[in-house]
Amino acid sequence: MLLNKRQFVQSLTGLIGLSQSNMDSLLRKISSQTPVQVAQDEAFWGELRKGFTVTNDFIHLENGYYILASNEVLEAYIQHIRDINAISSRYMRTRQFDDKLAVRKQLAELVGASYEEVIITRNTTESLDTIISGIDWKAGDEVVMAMQDYGAMVDMFKQQARRYGIVNRIISIPNHPASDEEIVALYENAITPKTRLLMLCHIINVTGHILPVRKIADMAHAKGVEVMVDGAHAVGHFDFKLPDLHCDYYGSSLHKWLGCPLGAGMLYVKKDKIKQIWPLLGETGYPDDDIRKLNHTGTHPVHTDLALADAIKFHQKIGIARKEARLRYLQTYWTSQVRNHPGIVVNTPADPARHGAIGNVGVEKLKPAELAKILMERYKIWTVAIDYANVHGVRVTPHLFTTTQDLDALVKALKELA
Repeated sequence: MLLNKRQFVQSLTGLIGLSQSNMDSLLRKISSQTPVQVAQDEAFWGELRKGFTVTNDFIHLENGYYILASNEVLEAYIQHIRDINAISSRYMRTRQFDDKLAVRKQLAELVGASYEEVIITRNTTESLDTIISGIDWKAGDEVVMAMQDYGAMVDMFKQQARRYGIVNRIISIPNHPASDEEIVALYENAITPKTRLLMLCHIINVTGHILPVRKIADMAHAKGVEVMVDGAHAVGHFDFKLPDLHCDYYGSSLHKWLGCPLGAGMLYVKKDKIKQIWPLLGETGYPDDDIRKLNHTGTHPVHTDLALADAIKFHQKIGIARKEARLRYLQTYWTSQVRNHPGIVVNTPADPARHGAIGNVGVEKLKPAELAKILMERYKIWTVAIDYANVHGVRVTPHLFTTTQDLDALVKALKELA
């Protein structure tokens, strides 16, 4: 006899390690606490950790690439695969579009946008490359970006330069700016009468530096320049709503801080900008001003789209305010212990308003690749080396299941190596 959905979930309680009733009880216990108080409640986060299958082979501090989904989301994802596989083409021909629309609406609500301005993609690269390749470029058009921007988008701009003769103007963001105005001025000084687009990161992936997006966008718009934001690490990481950023285009990867299984991203296009963007793949089924024209995916793993709804639900149960406070607390916990230590360089701003969970640290006598190798081989701490764009160190990205003991081990290792 086949199990219904509730029976199936109940049968997994032992595997998950944190049942729904236990989760509800856990959240009730901290309901009267402020997010800052919860952020420092190690007992709470220790219990929540049971809702993830965390490896014991190493200390996982490279969650920025791809954050493992909670067991609750993972099991729902696997069940979606089973359910769709059971009826295969019937689902694809009759249900997939309605289901995807429902999830799109949930995603749009999460980021505060209209669902008519949001589509589900596979990742940030696909989202933003869709915009970069979809603009009707003319020779001599200029784009402003930073050395610290993600390589895939920079490469796409280089391709457009070769193909259409556009000019890419590249600035460099300081690791420790004196003010928002310093950063705004850097972008402003690179703009000329030929500038059509400005690209910037919401949070720089190599350092964790959160940029003043709205101030930059308002400046650019005052000069007639459109703004595209790389928010790969932002959605599910800290609290914001897209309309408040005043940008024209925004892309994010939802397998990062939102905790969706691999293969889910988001593209936001301001309603009045949709018509001017050419689809990456040919699409004549939708009007020019319908964002779905940019979402021609062919036959794809739709169970990932469905799991996005489960990831949003899990994310909202914890609450973005608690999540943001915990992630910022974890970063400050370890960086504050090494920031002024001899031989150690922290490449992430100290101001809490300028960072979330991501931090970057270097040991002066070691190249980043050597540091990452030693941390893994000698201390069993998994990070990633960054050695470009004035950033020389390893990126450290804890997550909700990370303990302060994990970070103590990192601090100890860094001090020994320095």
